[in-house]
Amino acid sequence: MQIDWFPLWLSLRVAFVSTAVAFVVGLWLAYILANREFHGKEVLDAAITLPLVLPPTVLGYYLLVLLAGNSPLGKLWENIFGSPLVFTWKAAVVAALLHSLPLLVKSARAALESVDRSLERAARNLGASEWRLFWRVTVPLARRSVLAAVALAFARSLGDFGVTLMVAGNIPGRTQTAAVAIYDAYEAGNTMVARTLVLVISAIALLILTLANRLNPRGT
Repeated sequence: MQIDWFPLWLSLRVAFVSTAVAFVVGLWLAYILANREFHGKEVLDAAITLPLVLPPTVLGYYLLVLLAGNSPLGKLWENIFGSPLVFTWKAAVVAALLHSLPLLVKSARAALESVDRSLERAARNLGASEWRLFWRVTVPLARRSVLAAVALAFARSLGDFGVTLMVAGNIPGRTQTAAVAIYDAYEAGNTMVARTLVLVISAIALLILTLANRLNPRGT
């Protein structure tokens, strides 16, 4: 039986895009949580972690309400890009981002907090701005742990199912990711297709996690 590899390529595309967004947003949030004290910090931390504990159906419902065509965000997206966001591969990116961002923020925050503060103080005394300090001192010192966090975020994005199914749907050749395709193939009795995709996804995930362990100093 011929295997349609589109779901795998779409999953990789979704994972790459969502991880790139998670890196930019997550590193900024991790920096704020690691280096700033402000009212509501615990609430922000809890809100970032919330997607890790809520059921996928609850997260999917929230996204449908926020991104549907009759919502303010949905209307804004449609006005800018000329088409709805839900039930597109871009909605799958949002779904993957929702689960990958908390992992990246948590891991990156721990990495940034482990940086020797005396080195940061020395850079400040030499006149370095906060922006320059962050990119030239803090991030390089924590780079291995940050890259490990990025690898974990990518692996998490690759395997999202429940939220993706609710907001992106299961449209073959358009929004069907690997996780959804596995479920679809198994339900249809195409065990060979399901087994092949399972093994490929498992191999990719194992490779990524091995890379994350090698990058993380605590894993060596």
